[in-house]
Amino acid sequence: MCPDSHSSGCLFLVATPIGNLGDISTRAVETLTDCDYIACEDTRVTGKLLSRLDLQKKLISYREENEKNKSLQIAEDIEQGKNVALLSDAGYPCISDPGFRLVRECHIRKIKVVPIPGPNAALTALAVSGLPTHQYSYMGFLPKKSAQVRKILESWSEYEGSIVLYESKYKIEKTLGLIAETLGKDRFVCVARELTKAHESIRTGPISQVIDQQALSSGKGEFTLVIAPQGYSF
Repeated sequence: MCPDSHSSGCLFLVATPIGNLGDISTRAVETLTDCDYIACEDTRVTGKLLSRLDLQKKLISYREENEKNKSLQIAEDIEQGKNVALLSDAGYPCISDPGFRLVRECHIRKIKVVPIPGPNAALTALAVSGLPTHQYSYMGFLPKKSAQVRKILESWSEYEGSIVLYESKYKIEKTLGLIAETLGKDRFVCVARELTKAHESIRTGPISQVIDQQALSSGKGEFTLVIAPQGYSF
């Protein structure tokens, strides 16, 4: 299963659907079928995906709280010949999800890491936003404190590309307010909610307009924000 390897296994980074389970790739299914076990962020979430695929696999929990110790354990298993698939709850492992420490450990030990690409909320939102895609910066989740958020936004205020970030349902209104306050009410943004799911919504326009629209809609779900460069409009 592991290419170019005769003595040890491989780590496979498997992208999983960000909402619609139909988005999983054929190659991802083949990898999950053939691997020895799956390391995943939440065994309950991955269990539902495997049930949909009619697969039964050994699952171990690999999350932020146990990542340091589990990375060593999994790397040792791979060195002994195991092929391990790493999954996050949705999207690509390591991208604002656990995985970095394990991938680093595999590189240190000269273990082959194989990417199985697929769905990603940041790139999906950027592509559908109608905002510039020629240059962009991914910022993940912003800090919890407002002062830190303002400082970051100010430092990127003249960036010539789009800025992509994630936000939770608990902070979406506050973050939109801070963007308007720091970057101006005319700055174009896109708020993508529940991408690929039944209640998907994608709103693009001046942030003052988007804030008004957001106030009239559901505040539940997963949010991805795209901020356009200064002066961009349509």
